[in-house]
Amino acid sequence: MTRPRWAAATAATLALTLTGCGAHVSSSSEKNDGSAAVTIDNCGQKVTYDKRPERVVTNDVGITEIMFALGLEDRMAGFVMPDDKGELSGVPWRDGYEKVTWLSKKEITKEVALDARADLVFAGWNYGFGEDNGVTPDALRELGIASYVLTESCRNGRGNARGIVPPLEALYTDLTNLGKLFGVEDRAARLIADFRKQVADVRAKAPRGADRPTVFLYDSGQDKPYTSGRFAAPHDIITMAGGDHIMRDLGDSWTAVGWESVVERDPDVIVINDYGDTSAEQKKKFLLSYPPLAGVSAIKHRRIFVLDYVDLVESPRNPAAIAALAAYLRTVKR
Repeated sequence: MTRPRWAAATAATLALTLTGCGAHVSSSSEKNDGSAAVTIDNCGQKVTYDKRPERVVTNDVGITEIMFALGLEDRMAGFVMPDDKGELSGVPWRDGYEKVTWLSKKEITKEVALDARADLVFAGWNYGFGEDNGVTPDALRELGIASYVLTESCRNGRGNARGIVPPLEALYTDLTNLGKLFGVEDRAARLIADFRKQVADVRAKAPRGADRPTVFLYDSGQDKPYTSGRFAAPHDIITMAGGDHIMRDLGDSWTAVGWESVVERDPDVIVINDYGDTSAEQKKKFLLSYPPLAGVSAIKHRRIFVLDYVDLVESPRNPAAIAALAAYLRTVKR
């Protein structure tokens, strides 16, 4: 997910006419035994990869950690990621960061992919892909580089709006697809089973009905808050943790809203997305001092919870984030 300063893509280009790395749109499917082609459904398009990628370049932290969680470090040429995504040395997949080259701390470019001799770029719309920077699946195809689009970021046909499946299903879809593409289906299945169980255990303890606290996700922005609709990871993180996501009616992933809608919906809790040039403490200070929010329940009772960026974008850390938020929400009395 990109902040407002990283301009949103401006045209709906869902068709993945991929030919790089032997990838192309196809209506047939073949079993991948290590050399045969494999066809997967990516953003509603059947895409066939004629060989298993060997030099993958990923963009952003959640996408990179999906590859690490699947044990695919040896299939990676490197990753692109700003250095504002928190401390990485203590994360579950820290070995991956030690093994794989950090190619750039800026946005991905065609030059970065070419210099890395990438045969596949794993990114997403507004997570590296965008017409504004010239990095799209079609543009990469012309360079002989295949693409895989993060499912959370799939455009849904309503302008630039993103999201076609519930957020956790997007994670499970990508794990399944990449497991098939790289021949690690068993590992992908185990991850998904473990994640589903972890989430189910949390939901069993979560508040229900009228006891569910209402929650607003604050990413950034002062004139207008940047937040999550129902197709970004925070929606499932909030709801499965036992909260009521106040922006669930937004048919998008990440988007801006007006402060008046936040005030009107009066959240019991505000979750801060911790990343970027503005620290979580600075964001909290702004929220607590912003006059229009003074009457909001979360501000009056100082109920503000912080999660890291990688917890709140599609990533293998989503289930742990659900557990962490759930523990906090169980302390909130309405």
